[in-house]
Amino acid sequence: MVEPVIKLKNITKKFPGVLANDNISLEINKGEVFAIVGENGAGKSTLMKIMYGLYKPTGGEVYIKGEKIQNFNPKTAIDKGVGMVHQHFMLVPSFTIAQNVVLGMELRKNNIFVDEKKAIESTKKISEEYGLKVDPKLPVEMVSVGIQQRVEILKTLYRGADVLILDEPTAVLTPQETEELFVVIRRLVKEMGKTVIIITHKLNEVLAISNRVAVMRAGKLIGIKNTNEVDEKILSEMMVGKEVLFDKLHKENKQGEVLIQVDNLKAKDKRGFMALNGVSFQVKAGEILGVAGIEGNGQTELIEAISGMTPIEGGKMEILNTDTTKFNTNQIRNIGVSHIAEDRMSTGLNGKGSIMENMLMGKQHTEPFAKKGIHLKSDVVRNFSKKLIDKFDVRTASENVKVENLSGGNMQKVVIAREFSFDSKVLLISQPTRGVDIGAIEFIHEEIIKKRNEGCAILLVSAELDEIFRLSDRIITMYEGKVTGEFNTDEIDKSDIGYYMTGNRAKEVNF
Repeated sequence: MVEPVIKLKNITKKFPGVLANDNISLEINKGEVFAIVGENGAGKSTLMKIMYGLYKPTGGEVYIKGEKIQNFNPKTAIDKGVGMVHQHFMLVPSFTIAQNVVLGMELRKNNIFVDEKKAIESTKKISEEYGLKVDPKLPVEMVSVGIQQRVEILKTLYRGADVLILDEPTAVLTPQETEELFVVIRRLVKEMGKTVIIITHKLNEVLAISNRVAVMRAGKLIGIKNTNEVDEKILSEMMVGKEVLFDKLHKENKQGEVLIQVDNLKAKDKRGFMALNGVSFQVKAGEILGVAGIEGNGQTELIEAISGMTPIEGGKMEILNTDTTKFNTNQIRNIGVSHIAEDRMSTGLNGKGSIMENMLMGKQHTEPFAKKGIHLKSDVVRNFSKKLIDKFDVRTASENVKVENLSGGNMQKVVIAREFSFDSKVLLISQPTRGVDIGAIEFIHEEIIKKRNEGCAILLVSAELDEIFRLSDRIITMYEGKVTGEFNTDEIDKSDIGYYMTGNRAKEVNF
């Protein structure tokens, strides 16, 4: 009988006020893709951090390759061939890709100076070996989120890992990047005998890539299934504890005046290249306009330009009948615009702040939260935060917990709760359910539709085509900074829209 590469025996992990893992036992075999699914706060990430040595279990035993672990720290895990790619990347933005890959294990000249040439050669070699193409010389801050994830995986492989733990690996990837990742995973497992553990919310991906799947709920292991014996319905019911229905939500709705008007908009990306090259569209009150496109084709810059985060190089925009072309972020928010940012960690939240402090952002100088715009009314702020935590089902011990200690999905709920609490007539929403579980996705979608039905104009950017089609009244496609198509949602399907997302337009479209 083959000894499992990882064996967990009666693992329990307690935090103050929270039982994160409750008596969990499981075995993971060499050469398999093992998926772990569950809602936010189910205990998935905690369990993985125990495997990787970041947490010491309150009770129970961990065995790696048959050896019982005594010293719980990442160095022990790495020495035993276990590597982890975290949901929120741990890269040095100003360093090159090569510098990040070899960080801590640098090759040196004369045992003193870092050998940059060898770092580049090593990174290039390992990237080609595993099919994770990168440019070793580029600074990490200048590449897409998808490339940053590749760098994290390369870091792990460079350190000799034969067991890879991937925490929400596709949360920041486009469908195309996801399929490329799956090709890599299959190669790692089938050709190189490695073991891959995936924590994810995306059940279609679990079915596509894994051999077995463990389902967790409220800190408990509900069951382990062979993937070929289950479907999304079975897994979702195990995760949530009830039936989950995803029906179409973009039903007919009364629309009003134009609240967002964009004409010939031009803007540059962080590298100074033109990311928006003459984009025009409008969104009416009571309407959701979905923006579909492969990541990196201007969608990020579009939202950032409209929200005032990115300077506009040309064109004009009006929001709520006000020329906002030269407005900054505060001016745009103050006229009645809410913004759910694509990157919750860098632009949506203050990780070091508490949930309560993050919920208050944008309201800290206004009544009823502050007296004379200066003195915070602590009881009012606390009650406000508790109501939002309850309404949006943020899984936390209290409102005082630091945001950085929440799971990715619960972080997203904090952002959405705060932004939806403003009485805004315009919503700019980017990747609203990235890293969020099935039950929460359904709730967030319903809240977005409620805002639309209340007369809000909503601009929605998402890498998930299912989400775009489920929510949008109209869809525009973008490719290389230009609008390549515009459709009523019921007039096109997901296969046909792919032509417009890649610039291969089936026919000329006149606007």
